[in-house]
Amino acid sequence: MVHGYLQLQDQVIEEIRKSLDIVDVIGNYVQLKKQGKNYIGLCPFHSERTPSFSVSPDKQLYHCFGCGAGGNLFTFMMEIEGMTFTEAAQSLADRAHIDLGPSVSKKNAFRNPNDQKKKQTIEGLELLTKFYHYLLTTAKYGAPGMRYLEEREFNQEMIERFRIGYAVDRWDTVTHLLQKRNMNLQYMADAGIIAQRGFDNKYFDRFRNRIIFPIFNMRGQPVAFGGRTLGDAKPKYLNSPESDVFHKGSILYGFHLARPEIRKRSQAVLLEGYVDVVRAHQAGVTCSVASMGTSLTEAQAAALKRIADTIIICYDSDTAGIEASFRAAEMLQGDGKVIKIAKMPEGLDPDDYIRKFGGERFKSDVIGASQTLMTFKMNYLRRKRNLSDEGDRLLYIEDVLRELTAQRRAVERDHYLRLLSEEFSISMDSLRKQLQQMTVKVQRRDKKRMRVAPLVSSNRIPPAYEMAERRLLARMMRSREVSDRVRDSLGGSFTSEIHQALAAYLYAYYEQENPPDEGLFLQKLDDPALQRKVTELSLMPMSDQVDEQEIGDCINQVIKHAKASLIAEKERQRKEAEQGGNYEQAARLLSEIIDAKKRLSQVQTEHD
Repeated sequence: MVHGYLQLQDQVIEEIRKSLDIVDVIGNYVQLKKQGKNYIGLCPFHSERTPSFSVSPDKQLYHCFGCGAGGNLFTFMMEIEGMTFTEAAQSLADRAHIDLGPSVSKKNAFRNPNDQKKKQTIEGLELLTKFYHYLLTTAKYGAPGMRYLEEREFNQEMIERFRIGYAVDRWDTVTHLLQKRNMNLQYMADAGIIAQRGFDNKYFDRFRNRIIFPIFNMRGQPVAFGGRTLGDAKPKYLNSPESDVFHKGSILYGFHLARPEIRKRSQAVLLEGYVDVVRAHQAGVTCSVASMGTSLTEAQAAALKRIADTIIICYDSDTAGIEASFRAAEMLQGDGKVIKIAKMPEGLDPDDYIRKFGGERFKSDVIGASQTLMTFKMNYLRRKRNLSDEGDRLLYIEDVLRELTAQRRAVERDHYLRLLSEEFSISMDSLRKQLQQMTVKVQRRDKKRMRVAPLVSSNRIPPAYEMAERRLLARMMRSREVSDRVRDSLGGSFTSEIHQALAAYLYAYYEQENPPDEGLFLQKLDDPALQRKVTELSLMPMSDQVDEQEIGDCINQVIKHAKASLIAEKERQRKEAEQGGNYEQAARLLSEIIDAKKRLSQVQTEHD
C-alpha cells in the first residue's frame, strides 16, 4: 500500500476519514458557501477574486478549478500546513479524538517516499540556514553581507532572531556542502536552492552575493529562502519557488516568531515583505507578519483570524497597496474581527519609515493612528471627489453607502450614516432608505454572480475524445460495472498518459475488491498529479444514474479518435516514403490506410 499506509493501518486511516467532515476541517481555513450539493469558496492556495474552490461533503474531496489543487482531508492538511502525511494523520486523529497508538512511531514516521523527500528537503534547508548564518556572522567571507546590514541599521539581535545569513559570490559553495553531507541534490534543486546547467547537467548555487532571509513555516521549520542582492544583479529579490515543502499562499513570514505576541495582545500587524517584518520587530512591533507580497490568501487570513481579534493592515500607500489592503480586509472581516488600516506616507514602506523617523514614531504615528476599515475607505473616497461640487458630493455619498452595504453590524452602520447625516445635512431616514435599496441590489447581484461563477481553469474547450475519456473515468470511479466494461472495450487505450495511468490504477483497485469510493481510491495514490485529476473528475457534474447509451457513445468516441490518429500517422509515413523514393513501402502503407478507414467506417456505422 502507498501514501501513508506504510505508517498507518488501513482501518485507522479509514476511521479518521469517516470521523471528520471535510467541510468542517476546510471551513477553519476557507469561508465556504453552499452551492447545490457542494460548497464553494476562494482557493487558499492561490489568489483569486471569483470562487473556484469546490468541496464535496458527499465524496469528502476538494478541488480548485483555478489552480488544479485537489485531494482529501489528508492532502489538504499536508498542503495548507506543510505537513508530512504522518503529521497530517496525527493532527486529524487528534481532532477526531482517535488514538493512533502504535501505528505511528518516530522510527517509521518518514518511510513514505513523499514524506521522506519532505523530511530530507527540510533537513537540507536547516543545514543551509545554519551555514548561511555562519558565513554572515562568523566567517570572513560574510563581511560584505554584514557591512550591508550594518549600513541598513539592522542590529545583531534581529540577525539572530530571524537567522539571517549571507550567500557568498560563488557558483558552487552550497552545492559542494550538500554533496559533502550526502544530501539529495535533486531534492534541493526541486526546492529551488540549486539549479542544473543544461549543457553538462552539473548543479550550481542559485543564491550568490545575497543577504539570505530564511522563510519558515508555521511550525518554525525553514522551507524556503529569500535573497536580497548586494549589487546590481537582477532580480533585486530572489525567492525560492513553490515546492513540496513551500506553499507561499499558506505561509506568513515571521508568524512562528510573532505568534506568542499576537496571542498575548490578540492583535496582529500585517505587512508586505520580510524586510519590513524584521524592521518592525526591531522597532518593538513584534506582532508583525508579512504576506510576502500584496496578495493575501484565504489560508493566511485564516491563520491570523484564529489568534487575533484585531488585525492592522500596513501595506504601501500607492494605489496597488491601497487596493491590496481592501482585498485583504475583505478576507479578514467577519467573526467579530476588527480590521484597521495603517496609512503609510507616500513613497515610504515600513522599513524606510522606521529608518527615517524611528521606531517610536512608527508605533505612535502609523500603527497607533490606524483607522477602522470604513473610516479609511471614507477618507480614500473623499480624496477622489471634489466635495465643493454638488454632483461630486452626491457621488461621494453614494460611494460611502455602497461600502456600507457590506457592513453587517447595525450599530456601525448607524455610526457612519450619522457622520454623513451631520456633515451633509441629510436626514437619517433618507440615508437608511437609500442604503436599504442599495443593499437589496447588491444581494441580488451577488446571488447572480454566485450562480454563474465559472468553475473552470481556462477558456479551452476540450476536444470530444478528451471529454469522452474524462466522463468514462469519472463513471469508472463511481461504478465497477462501468470500469469492467471500459476495460474490456478499451483496456489502456486512452489518449493522454495521465488518463492511461488512472485507468490502470482503477483496474487494479477493483481487482483488489475495493468498493467504488473516490476518497478511498485517492488515498491509495501517491502521485499528486493523479490525485488532482481524481478530485477534478470526482466533482464533474453528472447524474447518479448510469446511462448505458452515454457509456457506449464515449467508448465509441475514444475508439474513433484512436483509429483516426492511426490513419493520420500512416498518412504521414506514406508521404515520407514517397518523398524518399520508397514506393513499395508507400503502396503497403496506402493499403493499410484503406483498411483502417474501412474499419473506422464500420465503427461509425455500428454506433449510428
